[in-house]
Amino acid sequence: MSDATSPNDGARADVWLWRARFFKTRSLAAKFVDEGRIRLTRAGAESRIDKPSRTVKPGDVLVFALAGRVVSIRILDCGERRGPATEARGLYEAVEG
Repeated sequence: MSDATSPNDGARADVWLWRARFFKTRSLAAKFVDEGRIRLTRAGAESRIDKPSRTVKPGDVLVFALAGRVVSIRILDCGERRGPATEARGLYEAVEG
């Protein structure tokens, strides 16, 4: 694998949400993203993620409502697989605010 394809370069939004265990299946994550329910803040610029193929990267902040609560997280790592919950929690940190 070359440095150009490093997992920390970014990941599809739907894949990352699935790997981080916010959704049970990738198709549920893709549907959620398709509905435009996620705000992305990158380098101070805020936008809405409206396509599952949109890339998210470490340092990005995501805000979305899930199960009746607002989730605000900073992506720390893109991960390489959907691992156990302990591994998934290492992909992000909560953002207060």
